[in-house]
Formats: sequence, structure tokens, C-alpha cells
Amino acid sequence: MLRLEIVALYAGVNILLLLVLGYLVTQARRTHKIVLGDGGHDATTRAIRAHANAAEYIPAALVGLLILSLFNTLPVWLLHAAGISLTLGRILHAFGLHAGKLNFGRLGGMVLTFLTYLLIGAGLLYAGLTQQLGG
Repeated sequence: MLRLEIVALYAGVNILLLLVLGYLVTQARRTHKIVLGDGGHDATTRAIRAHANAAEYIPAALVGLLILSLFNTLPVWLLHAAGISLTLGRILHAFGLHAGKLNFGRLGGMVLTFLTYLLIGAGLLYAGLTQQLGG
């Protein structure tokens, strides 16, 4: 599998996740006849936050993953590790937010998302510095 195909796989899944979460916001608003905002309904607030939180983290991670894929010196497992942790983290976090209080889904999702950012950030720094230093 080519590096760009790996990124396409994780980008596709995460974009579809954003679509599902956006649909859940629409459904919550239709159920409670809300035109804008959450209408004071806790379930609608959770749906909005699940979508917004995913929309805050997924784009930057995908851009970073794409840039990582351009460096042939980095191992392919790094792309998969970052892609899997992003995807699993965002799914867990979304389920956790829909459940309400702080729970395993929210906590596990946050940890995996931060791990994703650490993997991507460190990988990009390593690749960039290695190139600059002629390694």
C-alpha cells in the first residue's frame, strides 16, 4: 500500500465520522425543533460538542498525516499508528460525549488523540530536522 493510500484510508474514515456526527446534530435539532444552538437540551448540546470536538482535531491531524506521508525516510508503521490512534480516539470520544459525564470513552479518546498529535508532531520534527541537517 502506498503512503498516500494509507492517508486516504484514514482521511476517508474520519471525514465520514464527521458526516455522521453532523447528521446526529441535525437529528437532535429536528427532534427538539431547534433552529440554532442547543435549545437548552442536554442531548443536543452533547451532539453539538461531539461534532465540534471532532472538527477541531481531525483536520490538523489529517494535514499532518499527509505531510508525514511525503517523507519516504519515515516508517510506514508511523502513518498507521497515527491514523489508527486518531480514528479510534475520535470514535471513542464521540461515544463518550454522547453518554454524558466523564467516562472511559471521553478519557480514552482524549489520550489517543493527544498520542496522535505527539506521533505526528514528533515525526514531522524528526523528518524536517533530518532533512535540514543532511541526514
